Amino acid sequence: MILGGILLCILTLWLIWGNRSIETSHVRICSPKLPPAFDGFRIVHVSDLHNAVFGQDNLALLARIERAQPDLIAITGDLINSYRPDLETALSFAREAAKIAPCYFVTGNHEARIADYPKLKQGLLAAGVTVLENQSVPFTRQGEVIQITGITDPAFIKVHTPEIRSRAIVSDALTALPAQADTPYTLLLAHRPDLLETYAAFGVDLVLSGHAHGGQFRLPFVGAVFAPNQGFFPRYACGVHRIESTQMVVSRGLGNSSFPVRVCNRPELIVLTLCRAEETENPQSVPA
Repeated sequence: MILGGILLCILTLWLIWGNRSIETSHVRICSPKLPPAFDGFRIVHVSDLHNAVFGQDNLALLARIERAQPDLIAITGDLINSYRPDLETALSFAREAAKIAPCYFVTGNHEARIADYPKLKQGLLAAGVTVLENQSVPFTRQGEVIQITGITDPAFIKVHTPEIRSRAIVSDALTALPAQADTPYTLLLAHRPDLLETYAAFGVDLVLSGHAHGGQFRLPFVGAVFAPNQGFFPRYACGVHRIESTQMVVSRGLGNSSFPVRVCNRPELIVLTLCRAEETENPQSVPA
């Protein structure tokens, strides 16, 4: 009985550690299309924070972002938790992150669920965050340019939509964007990784996504168990994926939402470095 109690305590502490300690994954993405000025360009990828707090006022998370010395911070949706929305916590993080590096934000399905999204958007803009809603903007470095595109989550279309409809919504949004023939490299911020085939059809070079929470539960030798819009044993739950010339980096995310516990799946912050070369290297995880 005592042994059982000890084991229960160890399991509880392990689960707490596995849900509250951030793992930093360093990912190197290479492409010969990348302009020379962007060789070594560093992006911190924040996804699915869901109002989670790491340290008082998210100071632990912000310190880790600052140590990475990013040139850009990409926030790929679900900054808030629609079940218990806390706009001030989300905006406080955004205000401090924007002091570290230029921040770009796209919505997730949780932003689509809250009536206060216009207030959240206004607060992000006031904090200096660029909010991309089916838009493309240039990012200039040493006289050279890449294009940053952001897609509004299809959940903002207020109808019950099967997956084929979500693909159509995203395809229509990408089709409506003006052509950028003079921009050699495109970075797409899009919450949903399950739509990689759609992104690839438009010749996007790099996609940053989240949404899958790493599968929530991860099993040894199996990997992710379940992800929204992908079902059991999802293909795009985390890591680097590729279709032809389009590469995608999927974050396991930082917070939780409807299901409050992760198993074998620590909150993840991705530090991504772009390089001008032919190959993409696999990510390496650095312990917190």
